[in-house]
Amino acid sequence: MIILHKIKIQLFRCIKFTPYILLLTTISLKSQFYNLPNDYFFNNLTQKQLARLDSEQTHSSIQPYIPFFNKKYEFVADTSHKIFKYVADDIAIQKFFFDHLIHIKSKTGKYEFKVDPLLNAELGFAYYDTAQYQRISTNTRGFIASGSIGKDFYFETMFSENQSQFPYYISNFNKQTKVVPGQGRYKVFKVTGYDYAFSSGFISYQPIKRLNIQVGHGKQKIGNGYRSILLSDNAFNYPYLRVTSEWLKGRLQYTNIYAVLMNLTTGGALTPKYTEPLFQKKAVSFQYLSFNASRRINIGLFQGMVWNAADSMNRHRLEWQYFNPVIFSNLGFYGLNNKNNIVIGATANVKLTNKISVYGQFMGDDFSNTFAIGNAFGYQVGAKYFDAFKLKNLMLQVEYNDVAEGSYNSPFGTYSNQSFSHYNQNLAYTPGYGKELVLLGDYKFRRAFLNAKLNLQYMTFKNYALYNNTFTKIQLGYTINPAYNFNVSLGYNYRFQDFDGFDASDNKTTFYTISLKSNLYNTYYDF
Repeated sequence: MIILHKIKIQLFRCIKFTPYILLLTTISLKSQFYNLPNDYFFNNLTQKQLARLDSEQTHSSIQPYIPFFNKKYEFVADTSHKIFKYVADDIAIQKFFFDHLIHIKSKTGKYEFKVDPLLNAELGFAYYDTAQYQRISTNTRGFIASGSIGKDFYFETMFSENQSQFPYYISNFNKQTKVVPGQGRYKVFKVTGYDYAFSSGFISYQPIKRLNIQVGHGKQKIGNGYRSILLSDNAFNYPYLRVTSEWLKGRLQYTNIYAVLMNLTTGGALTPKYTEPLFQKKAVSFQYLSFNASRRINIGLFQGMVWNAADSMNRHRLEWQYFNPVIFSNLGFYGLNNKNNIVIGATANVKLTNKISVYGQFMGDDFSNTFAIGNAFGYQVGAKYFDAFKLKNLMLQVEYNDVAEGSYNSPFGTYSNQSFSHYNQNLAYTPGYGKELVLLGDYKFRRAFLNAKLNLQYMTFKNYALYNNTFTKIQLGYTINPAYNFNVSLGYNYRFQDFDGFDASDNKTTFYTISLKSNLYNTYYDF
């Protein structure tokens, strides 16, 4: 608090240095960010660098990226958010506009430590087709920190405490699932609000050049698109062990992830009165094999398996095959039509030019499942265009997702404890199933940014039309500090749910927001 107070005092002193402030918008800075599956639009400049044909052959289809496998990638990551450098004499200017709040680094590079605040002061109003209006808000306080010791050890931790008032459609989702989307369980706050905490962290150790081991509590994402139909950062954080190895001079990367998920149903074991219940646990394992066939083409193979959940007394007995690291070997042993729920898939990313990339995914679940047309499979196709129409830092993207109804569920019941889910949310595709067209645009000019997103969703129930969703989001803002994406923005959101095959009233929601926030991780409210 003393440091912050001093910074505030110095900022007032700096008002007279108007020429300094003008220079902030003209010169570039090597910005450093954290290793989370970062906010999608914030991560665009990194994706732009990785899309170049002359970029290092980083395996960009899985996030978070491994911090130490590739020193050239670290350089790309640190320089990709080029935003304005001015070496100011005044510490307050340097801290507020460029640097981490706390940044300690040895001259020899043996260690580094950085800490930044996580803030979100958001206020807005939601308007409905029923002529109602509602105040919405979010108040977040927290921190994010990371550090490294030597060349082989890295750690990261984050915590935030939140209170929010959401539009009605999100509140209805919260009440139905008992969680805030992607951010865990909540307690009631002032009758209509939600109080919830969110934390993550991991340690990363690289004992030899081509082997990395991570232990943490967080999320993973596989794919190059906005959505992932294999494994996404849609659900809440979970404890995991991630082992990544590289072969063929780095062209082949193999990842094993072992995690523990939860169903928000009691495990059966008795708990004392006034204490938190013990929720049912289930183990999951993921394997992902990524191969850079050339500097243009990356292909990947995926297997995810949800193992038998804990018994009625919440005792978890794992089979030895759970630890089997060989991709598709468990598929051969158990098959897709098994209580141990298996999802398989493939990914592809092709760099057509330095500016244009196309990508896709295929997901297969239980092909014998007759509950849905297509026997529970899905696919994704998309394209990205960087520096579109020769306008620097303009990114355009189009993506189409099609996931059959019944996907991700165990063949032993639609609401089985073996579903591909965690904390009542899908581990992969955010809407769960259905057809969706996503259009995205993002433009950055120095520190100013403008981004927009349009989701067109078509949902069915037992193969009959249910409803269509249209979701539009436009955001205009200014990046105050790129080190931890601290920005101020104005937002416009529109959601129209059109019921097609049922006798139900359509509903429209329009909400406007103004926010001052550290925007580092994704939240998916487009459902």
